Amino acid sequence: MTFLSGIAHRSATSTHRPLDFRSDTVTRPDNEMRVAMSQAEVGDNVLDHDPTVRELEERAAELLSAPAALWTPSGTMANLVALTVHLERGDRFLAPHGAHVLNNELGTAAWLAGGMPAPLDWDAGPGRVSPESVRSAADPPNRPYYALRTSLLCLENTHNAAGGTVTAPHEHARLAAAARGAGLRVHLDGARLWHAAVALDVPPGALTVGVDTVSACLSKGLGAPAGSVLASSVEFVERARRVRQMLGGGMRQAGVLAAAGLLALGRIDDLAKDHANAAALAAGLIELGWDVAEPETNIVLARVPDLRLTLDGLAKLGILATPMGGKVRFVLHRDVTTNDVTEAIYRIKTAG
Repeated sequence: MTFLSGIAHRSATSTHRPLDFRSDTVTRPDNEMRVAMSQAEVGDNVLDHDPTVRELEERAAELLSAPAALWTPSGTMANLVALTVHLERGDRFLAPHGAHVLNNELGTAAWLAGGMPAPLDWDAGPGRVSPESVRSAADPPNRPYYALRTSLLCLENTHNAAGGTVTAPHEHARLAAAARGAGLRVHLDGARLWHAAVALDVPPGALTVGVDTVSACLSKGLGAPAGSVLASSVEFVERARRVRQMLGGGMRQAGVLAAAGLLALGRIDDLAKDHANAAALAAGLIELGWDVAEPETNIVLARVPDLRLTLDGLAKLGILATPMGGKVRFVLHRDVTTNDVTEAIYRIKTAG
């Protein structure tokens, strides 16, 4: 009996304890983080800069090898702020196909930042583009005045929609150099840059060489309840601070959230556990006959015959997952243990 046919015989109501693989954003602050938040030194972050926010921004800038950083409530806002400062109305920007700024930010790059998105095919592997594709997509030397002007390359590391794939430092440096050679600025969506750094065993700053701006998330995998950072030059960050205020991101005593972010930055090495659990989940699914790509970080993608039926069947087993590009996506995070992975495999196996 197959997994899907086995599920069809089960009750629609699961009695299993839920195992939540939907995203690494579902984590809840642990007691240590809640204590840090409750004891945070705070001030008005709009009027005179909250002291804990300032400490977080300085620490993030150091990790990302940038002169300055800006805390934002979300990663979508961090990316939007960056694009708004980088782009003039009608500018074209390049990004790998399926990039978060193209598919998952509700069109704000075009609607609010005024940019015209141009997806690049994955010609260098899943989620990755080549320097040649960047150069060929950039403006020709004698571009007429009425043609679209390309001004920015947006990279993503890790690439979410490709299954958390990683761009290595030498690949990243070549892409940044190609962009600069074509007269483009570079923004790096590093929502899961910490994952890439752990997977490659390099400092996060090794993956930001040559970029003008980089965003990084504190609530994906690291366990903070909210917050991202946008790192760049001091001048850019000051311009970005004004745009953040325009977008409603000028929170007052944000140090309560920044305290969680500071603690999260001390937990980057913990992400290796999520990578190991992702590998174990993938191996278990493959052993059961599933079509699964070997994960590079904490995301497992499985190709299935019937996506909706599979997701519904998993939910009946108390296994929560999401669709991604026509596949089932499982995301490993700090609130999913090795025992949970073993339990998930057992539930799927016995359902078949």
